[in-house]
Amino acid sequence: MLDAVDSRDAPLVGQLADLINHVYAVAEAGLWVEGAKRTTPNELVELITAGEIAVARRGGEVAGSIRIRDVADDASEFGMLVAAFEQRGSGVGRGLVEFAEQRTRDRGRRAMQLELLVPREWEHPSKEFLKQWYGRIGYRVIRTGQMADAYPHLAPLLATPCDLLGYEKLLV
Repeated sequence: MLDAVDSRDAPLVGQLADLINHVYAVAEAGLWVEGAKRTTPNELVELITAGEIAVARRGGEVAGSIRIRDVADDASEFGMLVAAFEQRGSGVGRGLVEFAEQRTRDRGRRAMQLELLVPREWEHPSKEFLKQWYGRIGYRVIRTGQMADAYPHLAPLLATPCDLLGYEKLLV
């Protein structure tokens, strides 16, 4: 986990913002209006300061990152999971999820959750891949919601109607 001191490392924060935005631009192409970004350096500073960002490194370089936060007394949630394109298929994503799950277990939580934005009227290749991958590693859909209900400030930025799938994996 990064700590508050890392939030003052402007090159690291900028690198993470660029990585997250680049990965999401590809993984969510067609879901958002032109120019929409997943995060900003200022948001990442807040998340790092709050102790919610973990980073995987390989050869001294950032290979991926994940956000972990508590969402209930008995559950945590991960999000903003990214692996650098050159690290795809190398286990970085799985390693970050395993780290998040173990951290959650160690803190006495019974479950890990995540949200996946999916287009309602068509199939997005990246989202179909993620649905399958999350299923293979033990996550099950527990709810389907609307972006406007969960994130009303982001809903106007959608370029197509989408659902927000809530997944959960029991850790006990």
